[in-house]
Amino acid sequence: MKILVIGGGGREHALAWRIAQSPRVSRVLVSPGNGGTATDPALLNVPGETVADWLRIAQQEEVHFTVVGPEAPLAAGVVDAFRAAGLRIFGPTQAAARLEGSKDFAKQFMRRHGVPTARSATFEEAAPAHAYIDAEGAPIVIKADGLAAGKGVVVAMTLAEAHQAVDDMLGGSLGGAGARVLVEQFLTGEEASFIVMVDGQHVLPLASSQDHKRLLDGDHGPNTGGMGAYSPAPVVTPALHRRILRDIIQPTVVGMASEGTVFTGFLYAGVMIDAEGNPSTLEFNCRMGDPETQPIMMRLKSDLTVLLDHAIDGTLDQVEADWDRRVAVGVVLAAEGYPQSPRKGDVIEGLKKLPEHTMVFHAGTALVDGAVQTAGGRVLCVTALADTLRQARSAVYEATDGIRFAGRQFRTDIGWRALAAPVRH
Repeated sequence: MKILVIGGGGREHALAWRIAQSPRVSRVLVSPGNGGTATDPALLNVPGETVADWLRIAQQEEVHFTVVGPEAPLAAGVVDAFRAAGLRIFGPTQAAARLEGSKDFAKQFMRRHGVPTARSATFEEAAPAHAYIDAEGAPIVIKADGLAAGKGVVVAMTLAEAHQAVDDMLGGSLGGAGARVLVEQFLTGEEASFIVMVDGQHVLPLASSQDHKRLLDGDHGPNTGGMGAYSPAPVVTPALHRRILRDIIQPTVVGMASEGTVFTGFLYAGVMIDAEGNPSTLEFNCRMGDPETQPIMMRLKSDLTVLLDHAIDGTLDQVEADWDRRVAVGVVLAAEGYPQSPRKGDVIEGLKKLPEHTMVFHAGTALVDGAVQTAGGRVLCVTALADTLRQARSAVYEATDGIRFAGRQFRTDIGWRALAAPVRH
């Protein structure tokens, strides 16, 4: 059978790579794909940018089902269109995707359903936002209400930074995404990514992971879409895992259904865990995280197509996911100038000489005249699997050393929190 994966980033490359390993699958179509999916013989890039394009591809190729990777097609209503055409697809409807598409909607929803989250206020005009910031003090978090491709959050450590972020967003720096801003309480603790599959009623948790949002080592520098991740995240203990499911995930799934917007798809909760072990919801995404997907897919032993079939059929309660006990670490190699103004067109070398248990998932790449070139901000995610976090880190950085392109940027400390943390029980 054929499967269609919509998207062209590292998350989609990892999903397509794992799906292609199923004996049930003859070909994985990726639309539009990237330089990495173009050079994988098990995958086929198919041009496509709109819901109409993807509908045509799915119908012409008679795909068994479609998986949506990024947020923009979800917000554009791709799931609604596919279902109206009688096609199988995994993802939330346009209405359900508001959990990610509008930070204000998500905040109000969490308040209605008792989901723990930081206090915040929403503004469409600068003057009251500035007054609120002055009353709250710094550090404080400024968020664009709409989708901003990972660039809509500023963790302001000073009042000046906070005021500037409000002026920039409301002034149009993010287009329509910043026409409304949330000013949110700054939470301290350790962050984890908690991702589940939802069939509308049942929930299947995926392996825990932890992302590294800041550009530079030690969590310094500007926020990014993510500079690396590892799985599992030791901070998510079995007891905390149960609590996140009980206090955050289940109330969200039940709450969406109770409001007439049944949620299906990947549900990602960014969770801050304070010093006492209490979880609080930082954000919801209606899709897999990137770069969390890459190490999670490295560890998944189950046939992903079977899990997705059950998710689409509403029978997730009949399956479990089987995980490799080993640790996976992913390190993002970013282009020069990222995140402000990434440079494109640099040739990437060293992609063919990889150690065992290592994968390079492509994100911002393109195949040009037979050569793989940089074509976006986050270019690659080098990912390795090993018995321990320390060994996986060593393996991934060994692989990273052999991959070169002009101006590459990467963090050298992915996983540092887990290595520095005391053992939790």
